[in-house]
Amino acid sequence: MESQQNNSQFKVVGRPVRLRDGLEKVAGRAQYAANVPRPGILHCRLLLSPYAHARISALDTGAAEALTGVVRVVTAADLPPLPPTSRHRLLLARDQTLFVGHPVAAVLAESEATAEDALDLIEVEYEILPAVTTIEQALAPGAPLVWPEGPPGGAEEAAAHGADVGDEETSATPSNISHTAHLSRGDVAAAFAEIERAGGAIIQRTYHTPVVHQSYLEPHATVAEVDRLAGTVTLWTSTQAQFYVREEVADVLGLADSDVRVIPTVVGGGFGGKFILTEPLVALLAELGGRPVKLVLTRMDEFLNANPAPQGRIEVKAAAMPDGTLHAIQARLLFDAGLYPGTPGGIGGFLLAGYYKCPNLEIEALEVFTHKLSTGAYRAPGAPQATWAIESTVDDLAHALGVDPLTFRLKNVVDAGDENPRGKEWPEIGLRRCLETLAAHPAWEAARAEREPNVGWGLAIGGWMGGLEPASAVCMLNRDGTLSVKVGAVDLTGTNTTLALIAAEVFGLAPERVKVYTVDTEQGPYAGATGGSKITYTVGGAVLAAARAAHRQLLDVAAEQLEAAPEDLEVLDGFVGVRGAPDSRRSLAEIAASTMQFGGRYPPIFASASEANTTQAPAFGAHLARVRVDPETGAVTVLRYVAVQDVGRALNPAAVRGQIQGGVTQGLGWALREQMIFDEDGQLLTASLMDYALPKVADIPPQGIETVLVEVPSPEGPFGARPVGEPPVIPVAGAVANAVRAATGVRATALPISAQGLWAQLHAAT
Repeated sequence: MESQQNNSQFKVVGRPVRLRDGLEKVAGRAQYAANVPRPGILHCRLLLSPYAHARISALDTGAAEALTGVVRVVTAADLPPLPPTSRHRLLLARDQTLFVGHPVAAVLAESEATAEDALDLIEVEYEILPAVTTIEQALAPGAPLVWPEGPPGGAEEAAAHGADVGDEETSATPSNISHTAHLSRGDVAAAFAEIERAGGAIIQRTYHTPVVHQSYLEPHATVAEVDRLAGTVTLWTSTQAQFYVREEVADVLGLADSDVRVIPTVVGGGFGGKFILTEPLVALLAELGGRPVKLVLTRMDEFLNANPAPQGRIEVKAAAMPDGTLHAIQARLLFDAGLYPGTPGGIGGFLLAGYYKCPNLEIEALEVFTHKLSTGAYRAPGAPQATWAIESTVDDLAHALGVDPLTFRLKNVVDAGDENPRGKEWPEIGLRRCLETLAAHPAWEAARAEREPNVGWGLAIGGWMGGLEPASAVCMLNRDGTLSVKVGAVDLTGTNTTLALIAAEVFGLAPERVKVYTVDTEQGPYAGATGGSKITYTVGGAVLAAARAAHRQLLDVAAEQLEAAPEDLEVLDGFVGVRGAPDSRRSLAEIAASTMQFGGRYPPIFASASEANTTQAPAFGAHLARVRVDPETGAVTVLRYVAVQDVGRALNPAAVRGQIQGGVTQGLGWALREQMIFDEDGQLLTASLMDYALPKVADIPPQGIETVLVEVPSPEGPFGARPVGEPPVIPVAGAVANAVRAATGVRATALPISAQGLWAQLHAAT
């Protein structure tokens, strides 16, 4: 179901189109990094530490190196002693290991099987050291410090997603607190006292969220090849951020950026987890081994050694006046960063406090170091956790006041011009429109009429500010009348199809007459990382500008050839013609050919454009879930799900709906299934897909996920487009948890809402 916005002014935009890379993927023709063939390639396997914190007292690689087929075993002693300022510069453990899964040695062998066998022959003696593996341990007085010399590095992945809201403070003295962020407004203490006197409602709870893995189908994979004569290195890698990989690899190897070529392969799922991880190490191994090196992580390596979403503890206290006016929100968000900074506490706190008009705020977010694998970005980093906490709390406030939950939200949600938690005004946003659209949906009437035992409906809202990053694009007209567009952005979700629609709309061409190419770092125009729902918004803006510039060139040439003014011309169905004179026209192929011939007098139709949009286009949604809870087992079944989302302008509605459905599915994983479980020693107990529970087809409602597209165009987005990919995952846990409460009367305060945990709560309640 789509909104009824008028798209009649567009010829191409707003009509569903199949994703261009779909056929090659389903037919098995897509070229993934693990498939890259290089002559003489060596296969790499990593020996991972079994301890959260240990000193390496002895390391013997002799037996492994003697194994037939092993070319070399590399340890930290063979690598440059880089300051470990980020996870991808930690490389191999030097003197001590800092988390379970920390790579200790790398085997280079003629086959992957031989490399695997060699791991068992490496002898390591460890002296176990004190470790902190939970937030509580890390903050306890006298706790061992993860970084005694002070916190390293920053959080590039979170910033690239648009999860950096600034004003975060770094601890001045060594501690297990990496960063803190504060937001405040009004007087919270006085506000709570006022609520108590007025007889309003106050809800105070602590919510817990687990470590959640991005669970892409394709593990991290990289091939690196060094040209010793030229002094260059080439990488084929599954990355969302090819220019970022180039920058970091060049710095680690002491090369100029131009001496590193990154060729992004098809990415088999990323969701924020594939910015950069092992690429610098693989490049160094190729340099040491003198041959191309391929590293493909196993599924267990992925769980032990990648960068999942952080564990969190969110303390919320909120209050509303008797008339249903939200009056105060106080919150403390603690995220377990693991070994390195990178948790999205700032954006989590901003969103928790930002959805509603509230005169009194006091928000604190803390990032805590532990001896666990470092965390990273995962689709809308920080937002699902923070939104679940505030939406659960808001629902309970409405219940305590006897107010309809949708009415309560409509009374309090922010509108354009309202102050956000950082003291700035919200721009034009569609949050209220989403709620109003949901209120008019038949599902809401069904929710109000629901009387079936153990069945409940839940509502939640959520949104995303949207990432920003400069981008460039190139557009050129070919001799056959087709258009070529070149970008440096990795296509994760069919964005190249959408970019083709943007250019086709400008040129008046059928979409199939436009080809979009993702070009590697050696030849491609710069684009930022694919994450934060920003590629259509940022790279799309550059494509739009380049296409318009090329279109102006086309009209200038055609005007001279047709002896008409450029403003009197129109492009239609592959021809440029004079308005009102159907016989006076020339095909795009003819015009292009006239710019590519000996002695030609017209320059080729070729334009580039660069954009650095600094204005975010926040995107919001309102979700409604219907669930059934089995009172005998605690199992939750999702019966129906409706997702309403403001997309600004649905350039390709088919792709937009797919993004929303995929995001909701991942949100159901957050809500009901997924968690990485660690024991007290930091050992991961769910290190395979046998133990880590992902949502399955049976977990999706029988009717599928219903999508309703609201279009409140963004002034800055191409043709009004807003971010799409992040928002749909954000409200899901809140909607499901509120539905469970409606069905059972029990408020879940820990994710996932497992059958065992919910049964225990139901049993305790009786």
